[in-house]
Amino acid sequence: MKALAWCPGLSFLRVAALPGQVPQQCRGAAHNPAMLLTKAFHIVFVASWFAGLFYLPRVFVNLREVPADSHAERERLLLMARKLYRFSSLLMVPAVVLGFTLWLGFGIGRGPGNHWLHAKLALVVATLLYHHHCGRILRDFEQLRSRRTDRWLRVFNETAVVLFTLIVVLVVVKPF
Repeated sequence: MKALAWCPGLSFLRVAALPGQVPQQCRGAAHNPAMLLTKAFHIVFVASWFAGLFYLPRVFVNLREVPADSHAERERLLLMARKLYRFSSLLMVPAVVLGFTLWLGFGIGRGPGNHWLHAKLALVVATLLYHHHCGRILRDFEQLRSRRTDRWLRVFNETAVVLFTLIVVLVVVKPF
C-alpha cells in the first residue's frame, strides 16, 4: 500500500511511496550539508536584517520627538539611524542572495504544491520596499523635510513585525 511522504527541506512536496521508501526527488535533501549551511546562514542574515528594520523606525519616532532646540541629540539620533540603515542594507544583500541560492540552486520551493513560495517572494519584495522607504524617511529627516507624525511612525514601525511574522508562518507551515 502506498502512503504519502514529504521531502524535509523541500517543503510539503507530497509523493506516493511504498512504506520505508524515499522518493528519488527527496533523497539527500534533508542531509545535504551545503544546503543546510546555506539555510542556516540565510536564517541568520534574515533575522539580523529584520532586527535593523525593527529598530530603525523606532529611531525615527525618537527623532520626531526631539525638541527643536536639541541639535546635539538630533545629530546623535541621525548618526545612529544612518549607521543602522547602512548596516541593515549590508545584511539584506546576503539574506536575499542566500534565499535565491536555496530556491534556484537547491530547489527549495520548486515543484508542485509550493505556492507558499510565491506568497513569500511577494512579502520579500514588500520587505525590500519597506527597507527602501526607511531610507527615504531617513533622508527626509536629514533634510528637515519629514512631515510624518510620531503616531504614523509608530504604526510604520509595526509593519516589519507583520512582514516577518507572515514570512515565518509561510516558510514553516507552507499552507498552500
